[in-house]
Amino acid sequence: MKILIINGPNLNLLGRREPEIYGSETMESCITRLSATYPVEYFQSNSEGAIIDRIHAAGYDNNYVGIILNAGAYTHTSLAIADAIAAITLPVIEIHISNIWGRREQERHKSLIAPHCRGVIAGFGLDSYRLAIEALLHLK
Repeated sequence: MKILIINGPNLNLLGRREPEIYGSETMESCITRLSATYPVEYFQSNSEGAIIDRIHAAGYDNNYVGIILNAGAYTHTSLAIADAIAAITLPVIEIHISNIWGRREQERHKSLIAPHCRGVIAGFGLDSYRLAIEALLHLK
């Protein structure tokens, strides 16, 4: 059984993009570290449609325990991703590297996808991914 990690727009730039907010570790390094302990599969896209297609593909696949989703800015704007999450039976945990409610930009304080997710983990840097994995593995 695998855990699918899906990252949205601009998260391919981790380690280079705004290190004061997101840190200096790359996602590749994070996935390598997580893969040493957990059965993770990784997908990243800057395209909303590709993210929705991947949620649909995994959503009814019995090979997955759940999805960890960092939708990036789509968190705050995408009813389509929210609908995709609502349409599947697989549990989804929304995660964010930064604490979105502590950010200056008010538009980042609202998540359209959170009501359809099993839970939200935010503000623990890249360790948010590990915390979400542990949460999925301990779901009843």
